[in-house]
Amino acid sequence: MDKIKILEICNKFTKNTLMETLHIEYIDVGEDFLTAKMPVNAKVHQPMGLLHGGASVALAESVGSAASMIFVDLQEYEVRGIEISSNHLKSKREGVVFATAQIIHKGNKLHLWEIKITDEDNQLISLCKLTNMILPKRK
Repeated sequence: MDKIKILEICNKFTKNTLMETLHIEYIDVGEDFLTAKMPVNAKVHQPMGLLHGGASVALAESVGSAASMIFVDLQEYEVRGIEISSNHLKSKREGVVFATAQIIHKGNKLHLWEIKITDEDNQLISLCKLTNMILPKRK
C-alpha cells in the first residue's frame, strides 16, 4: 500500500473520535514510523496556559496505536494499548507539535513504540513509550 493511501486510512479512522476533537492529523509514514501533528491552543491547555500533559499522551497513544494498525491485518487482528509512559520535558503555549512513533519491537503479540513529541523547531517536548497488544479478533 502506498504512503498516501495509508495516511488517508489513518485520517479516516479519526472521524468522531478524540483524535478529531484534538485535531490530530497523520502526516507522514515510513516502514518503521508514523508521524502526526496536533495544534497547540487553548483547547489543549491546562489552567496555566500550557500544553496539557494528557493531550500529549493522547497524541502519543493515538499515533502509536495507529502505527501498530498499519503493521497488522485488521481483518484478523485488533490493537489494544496496554501501557503508556511519558516524560514531559518542555512546555508549549501555542503552535503545533509533531509526534513520531518509531518501532522498537515488532512481535506477533506485542509492539513497543517510542514516541517523540517535538515542536516546529524540532525541540523535544515529550518522550513517550507505548506497548500495544495484538489480539486476534473474536469471530
